[in-house]
Parts: sequence; C-alpha cells; structure tokens
Amino acid sequence: MEGPLVSVICVCYNQARFVTEALDSVIAQTYKPIELIVIDDGSTDGSPKIIKQWIAAHPETVLLLNGTNLGYCKTFNKAAALAKGKYLIDLAADDVLLPERVKVGVQVLESHPRAGVTFSDAAHCDESGFKISLHSDRFPHATIPSGDIYKNLIERFFICSPTMMFAQAVFKELGGYDETLAYEDFDFWIRSARMCEYVYSPHVLVKKRKVVNSLSAAQFQLRSLHSCSTFKVCEKIRKLNRTPEERKALQRRIRYEFFLNLRLLNPGVAFNYLWLAFLNRK
Repeated sequence: MEGPLVSVICVCYNQARFVTEALDSVIAQTYKPIELIVIDDGSTDGSPKIIKQWIAAHPETVLLLNGTNLGYCKTFNKAAALAKGKYLIDLAADDVLLPERVKVGVQVLESHPRAGVTFSDAAHCDESGFKISLHSDRFPHATIPSGDIYKNLIERFFICSPTMMFAQAVFKELGGYDETLAYEDFDFWIRSARMCEYVYSPHVLVKKRKVVNSLSAAQFQLRSLHSCSTFKVCEKIRKLNRTPEERKALQRRIRYEFFLNLRLLNPGVAFNYLWLAFLNRK
C-alpha cells in the first residue's frame, strides 16, 4: 500500500557547491511517493545553471526561479503554495537527507494522530561533508521532550531545524512562515507547538552542514538582524501564553536574550526586552 505524498522543498541561495548533493539525497530516499520542488532565491553563483542541469535528468522535479533575492521565508512560502504533499520537508540546499529520512518521518506522524511535527537527531558536518559531531552530543536523547513541548521551546533551543518534517495542514493553518522575519524556525516552532504535538525520533536522519556566512551562522554575529526577529517572536509568545509557568518560561527567555543582545552590541533590542519583561509581569 502506497503511503501519503511527501513534498520536499529545497531552497537554494548561492549554494552551487552543495545543491547537487542535496537534490541527490531526495532521489535516494527509500520512501515513495515524493514530490520535489526546487526554488532558487536569486543566486548569483551559478546555482540556477547547476540546478537546471540536474533537473534535465529528473524532469518530474518542479523548478522555480526568483528573479531577485526575496529572503528565505517568502521563498519557501512561494514554493509551499504549489506543494501537494500531506507532509512537508524544508531542505536547505547545503544540507543532506539521509536515505531513511522520509520513511521514518511518515511512520512517526502517521502513528501519532495528534502530532503535526516530527524532528530527529542529526550529524553536523563541515563544508566538505566530514562529520564533526552529532546533535545528540550536545542535546542527549533523554533530555529531548515530545508531545506538548510549547513551554520547552520558550525556554531553550534544542531542535535541529533541518530535521523537521511537518503536516501541510498545520503549515497552512499557521499561514506559512512569517515573511516579516529574517529567519523562520523559532517562530514556526512556537506557533505550531501551540496547536499540535511534536514527536522526537532519536535516529540520525539529516546531515546539517556548517557553512561560513550561512543563515544560521548569522544569528550570533555582532549586530545581527536576527535579533529583531527573535524579539518579535517573544512578543508573540507573550500573547500566546496561557499559564503562569509559561509566563515564567518567557521571563527566563527574556533574561537570556537581554544579555545576548548586550554581547551582540544591540542595545536597542536589549532595552526592548526590558520593556517586554515589564509587560510579561502584568
């Protein structure tokens, strides 16, 4: 019996060195059926040419090309609007899906009807693909929650973003990624965890590549633009919170972000957190 369709959306921006391996990893999945949508976000390094050459051998792949760089959230939403799968995978073009990624994800979500998102362990690799560590080396399996993890997500980061697989119904109900933000994952975690359960899988299902000047690496750079987006998510958390424990969790997050922004030389954002802390106590 054939399982539900899974749509893998591969977003590429100046990742010519890696995009072929990312696309090959989708074709190598042990699970079928899979819909692959590739979207280039205005790359200037020759990525579109490489993608077109790859697609010549895989004509069933959907290709979208942005004339200019729109940013990750807008670009993913544009591709997701065409996706037909019951489940979605957000694949950055510098990461790699291991062969069982889709199969395990479908098994997890199909066996947990209240779950809308699953995530897993991952192998962190350098630019050449050499494994540096496992995500679970820093976040041991026994410390990772499943089920209603909303409060846990407020308090700390523990999900390796590329390992996520989620129901398209959840993504649509949220209205997609928030296009006003510089990055997508924290906001998606918070909003989706308020409406559905998460399930963690201890399997290593993705290779996450650590690339200099990548979107994730920019988060902790001096005067990072990500800081303003994180603050906006924390404002959303205050409105979504329902219990005293959740408000206390936000206070701990605010304290962490306040001192982080002082170190990143973002005094304006740090001051905003002081005001948010005051509002959160009311």
